[in-house]
Amino acid sequence: MRKTAAKLLTAAALATSLVTIASGSALADPTVTPAAQDIVGVGSDTIQALLNQFSTDYNASLGSGSTAPHLYSWDATGSSPITTKVGATSIARPNGSGAGIKALVANTSATVDFARSSRGPQPTDAHGLDFVTLAKDAVTWSAKSGGDAPAQLTPAQLNAIYSCTTTNWQQIDPSLPNATIKPFLPQADSGTRAFFLTAISNPTLGQCVTTGPEENEGTDQALNNPDVVFPYSVAHYIGQTAGGHGTTTDAPGNLTLRNVVVNGATLTPVTSNQINTDFANSQFGRVVYNVVRDAEWNATDTHGQALQNIFGSNGWICNDPTAAADIASYGFLATPACGVATLT
Repeated sequence: MRKTAAKLLTAAALATSLVTIASGSALADPTVTPAAQDIVGVGSDTIQALLNQFSTDYNASLGSGSTAPHLYSWDATGSSPITTKVGATSIARPNGSGAGIKALVANTSATVDFARSSRGPQPTDAHGLDFVTLAKDAVTWSAKSGGDAPAQLTPAQLNAIYSCTTTNWQQIDPSLPNATIKPFLPQADSGTRAFFLTAISNPTLGQCVTTGPEENEGTDQALNNPDVVFPYSVAHYIGQTAGGHGTTTDAPGNLTLRNVVVNGATLTPVTSNQINTDFANSQFGRVVYNVVRDAEWNATDTHGQALQNIFGSNGWICNDPTAAADIASYGFLATPACGVATLT
């Protein structure tokens, strides 16, 4: 059986540490119930670790005893329901970009102030939302190290795999093992799922596709199979491995990132522990966002100013050196469009 492990990106190859986060370990769920005036978010799994680190570092920048609104972010998974801040109505924990955006729409700033999103605006999104640019990411496909999958596939081949018109590796290359391909997707509200399917031209999903694993968690036993194909955030993978931010569950496990052949050119997702710029500039590159209500984003009150102070183009995330170090350490690429809002 032909193996391709020598050609693949592995966690060991990404072992060199990125910039060290010196200002304290990132929070997961808030360790205290945020105050009513605090800026609180929910949603995407892909950028939750980065927002948790932002929460630690931004709040530290305010200084001890500051009464200014602090920043907090609730993880995509965990116990549910959650009471997001003092006086808030308890809500089911939103898992994924879509669920976070729905929670933002369904509630007020008394409960949720922003939604983390790893996808851009969609026609089905409610009007009156601002998708505020955070950073650049990319999404590729992953497969088990030492398994049956090749080192690279084209977008058309990935489309055929997820539409279930290609179901055996030998349909791609007769020299590959005679084995049934097992395509998986994250849960339905995942922004990574939505983006990846768009990047491979929106296949009509076939019955061979399994939905369910949490995005960017290769530790899920369902994915421990030599024939699995699973989309993966390149930045999140770098953060888990080179950045040293993986946990027992939030880690690639046996999955490795694979290449994509676009217009005849083989694009590698990672070079020198960073997202390959050629890959980021292809159809597999994406922007990640924090989503806010437009009326609040443009308000001149304390709440509106707090949103701008954190997420705006002149705010902390887009300008502070600690925030820049956080973005790099968690695998994302900085963008000059940071803080720019796209209105739905």
